[in-house]
Amino acid sequence: MAFRLLLAVAVGALALDLAAALGVNYGQVADNLPSPQDAAVLLRALKATKVKLYDADARVLSAFAGSGVDFTVGVPDNLVPRLASNPSAAAAWVRANILPHLPGTSITTVTVGNEVLTGTDTTMLRSLLPAMESLHAALAACNITSHIAVTTAHSLALLSSSFPPSSGAFRHDLLPYITPLLAFLAKTNSPFFINAYPYFAYKADSGSVDLDYVLFESNAGVLDAATGLRYGNMLHAQVDAVRTAICAADYGKAVEIQVSETGWPSQGDGDEAGASPQNAARYNGNLMRLVAQGKGTPGAPGEPLQVYVFALFNENQKPGPASERHYGLFKPDGTPAYDVGVKAPTIGGWKGSGNDNGNGANNGTGGGAGLVVADGPGETGGGVGPGTGYYTISSATLKVPNCLYVITRRHAHALLLCELRQ
Repeated sequence: MAFRLLLAVAVGALALDLAAALGVNYGQVADNLPSPQDAAVLLRALKATKVKLYDADARVLSAFAGSGVDFTVGVPDNLVPRLASNPSAAAAWVRANILPHLPGTSITTVTVGNEVLTGTDTTMLRSLLPAMESLHAALAACNITSHIAVTTAHSLALLSSSFPPSSGAFRHDLLPYITPLLAFLAKTNSPFFINAYPYFAYKADSGSVDLDYVLFESNAGVLDAATGLRYGNMLHAQVDAVRTAICAADYGKAVEIQVSETGWPSQGDGDEAGASPQNAARYNGNLMRLVAQGKGTPGAPGEPLQVYVFALFNENQKPGPASERHYGLFKPDGTPAYDVGVKAPTIGGWKGSGNDNGNGANNGTGGGAGLVVADGPGETGGGVGPGTGYYTISSATLKVPNCLYVITRRHAHALLLCELRQ
């Protein structure tokens, strides 16, 4: 079916402000999503400025050529060991996935793997930094390291302590990997990416966790007695816990922290407390407004926090609980999953034969959202070319006296997706 975008509604001034400050994850684990070309039209209408990919899908990068959007692209997990052991593989990956799109498409960052250090594969742990160094060298050989940073995204499971934020510390068993990685980031002026989901804290203990605190609503806040800083929301507390851990490794002043993923589901299973369109609208709407104000965290108030919201669309083929398929700001047909108060163009048609119900349903309210974007991690077998894939959001919670540590993990797997029309 041909895809048509009807730009029937003008994008408001608020959309312009929000889009300048935010990124959004653009996943494609569905059989009913619009093509990258059509998504590009939608995002241009929304004045989107940042797109984050977990692979280097040539279709997406080509669709956004000349758009002025800044891209983060990714090396999928399955290629990490190969890039670590074979520098020529890194050079080949750059030639295949980066150079063909420059300068038409702005690529500013490459992520190597996703939440590798909190996985269980020791080969991956040992390979991560060498792969990053190999890729950086390949980019340097092309004289583009001044424009493209190399990093990797982490789960909060990196931390052995996260509350209060002043007690933030990396897990002792991961320090041999984290310390040299931080040195690499500081040396290359690359950001530290953290995936943080306050939703999991509420889901795990909805009777004790203040919903207003996790949704950026008015609340008494939480005082960190050691620093005297008061936190009005959990996301900032999570970020500052990471900041404390980095500072303890003596790289705190040289490494910028960015939230590479955060979001709230608009629907979930019966045991997934808090998953509703109303809460999703409050979380993402308030988050966008907070970021648009250019504010930092209490621990670094002068450093505006870069955030990538998860995700652009509901994705009906993602496995796991119902919430997995309901992190989208929009339904696959382009109608809003819920209202965050910003008008957006309407979509008059979409690709695919799937539907957004049952195991991918969304009964969200109407409205609009002005946002920005990330594509799911992919695998290509043993090759070095681009690939597509799927990823899940899961959580593990460790409770200790007076503390609640929320851990998120994302696992990349191979999945053959329907071909998108060019």
